[in-house]
Amino acid sequence: MIQGNSRVLLRILGAAGILPLLFGACTSRVGWGLLLWAMEDPAVPAGTVLLVYSGSKADQVWEVGIPEAYRSPYGKADDTVEVPFSKLELIKSNAAAKKQAAAFAPFARLYGETLQDGLPIRDAPDNGAKRVYRLRQGEIIKVLSPAEGTQAISTTGDPLPGEWYQVLTEDGNRGYCFSYRLRLFEHTQGPLGAVRETAEAADPDLEKVLSQPWFPESYGTMLALKKIDLEALSRQWRFVPAEEPGIAHIYLPSLDKTFSYTGIRSEGDRSWRFEGARLQMRLRSDTSLEVQFTESGSALQTLLFVALPSDLEDIIHKETARQAQLFRGIYTLGPVFRSDNYGTLSFTAEGRFSWKGYERLIPWVIPPAAQGSGTLSMGLFLSPDLEPAYDGAFSLSLDGLSGPEGVVHFLYTLESRGFRIEYVPKTNLDGVTVTRRAGSPMIIYFFKAAS
Repeated sequence: MIQGNSRVLLRILGAAGILPLLFGACTSRVGWGLLLWAMEDPAVPAGTVLLVYSGSKADQVWEVGIPEAYRSPYGKADDTVEVPFSKLELIKSNAAAKKQAAAFAPFARLYGETLQDGLPIRDAPDNGAKRVYRLRQGEIIKVLSPAEGTQAISTTGDPLPGEWYQVLTEDGNRGYCFSYRLRLFEHTQGPLGAVRETAEAADPDLEKVLSQPWFPESYGTMLALKKIDLEALSRQWRFVPAEEPGIAHIYLPSLDKTFSYTGIRSEGDRSWRFEGARLQMRLRSDTSLEVQFTESGSALQTLLFVALPSDLEDIIHKETARQAQLFRGIYTLGPVFRSDNYGTLSFTAEGRFSWKGYERLIPWVIPPAAQGSGTLSMGLFLSPDLEPAYDGAFSLSLDGLSGPEGVVHFLYTLESRGFRIEYVPKTNLDGVTVTRRAGSPMIIYFFKAAS
């Protein structure tokens, strides 16, 4: 009698359309999925093939079945769990999923911890490719596969050890990362956060020093004064305490020195000694590092380095944009300017110039060997005394000449009918700052003309 009533109830529920709502998630499916990032609860390792029942575009999750081997022995109510779209690759057939899992197996449990704040993930395995994500120090990423890419080169032109990987961040960003500043490890079980906590427990101050680049104190002064020398920044002078395992390096205009060491020993008070090398360092503040070393027969040398408040690439990009905006002010006013006595000066959109009829400026301003063309740079700044009277200063690098002899500098002021330039002797420069006018200023008036 009971069985008969049950059959009747099932027929009623089926006719009402209620049965699919009760059992649809368990009986229907959209395919199979390869788990790319390990689950913690239940603990399912990456590389596992899962049955995918349904997906929600609104929540960006798949509902997947939990394999019998990973179900809780304590009677978990469900046999399904939700997995973010980014952490599972949907595959239509079980056979194809198993084939892909076999290919993924060598990297299924491979993760990486970021050793450098700001380490980029790019859209292609190339140092010049677009940056799609910036990693934080200590951030964990999933390694998906190795990638063929261009050799990563240091700022000194030397190849960096490591290789490119396609990676996945925990919040779903995909791209390519070079392994030079990654600590690769295998994760089999337990929360990934424990990996980070273990790494940080050793010596957080030392990790801080090793995880970020350290630049000359002059770089910090540039930022404080808002007077950026792009040429100096582009050379990336710096101190690298762990360029490679057991290798520290100092790159400066007058010093290029490598130190080999066997370990880094704490001396207390945020100080460390490099064992096997005549090198030591002390963290004076979170952003200031003192480095001391001796060479055979020489006195102790002390250098100061700083951590910059933002990524060096961003600083260079912002200064490049500032200079480009200044140049556009000159270019859009012209780009061709004429003077009755000093010829025609014209500019291209790419920052090139040509100057015809400047003979009266030879040899006091323009060297005789100059070819009347070259490139313009807006990399000069004005001292506070000069700022009220001028719009800025620029340099002309002359074709046919090299070194300081081939560069001439001018103050300039934009006017409605053209612009006025004033020659700046090299002795009136302090780095990239024009400190004063010449004793007997040479001023040239240019009037804008049709190109």
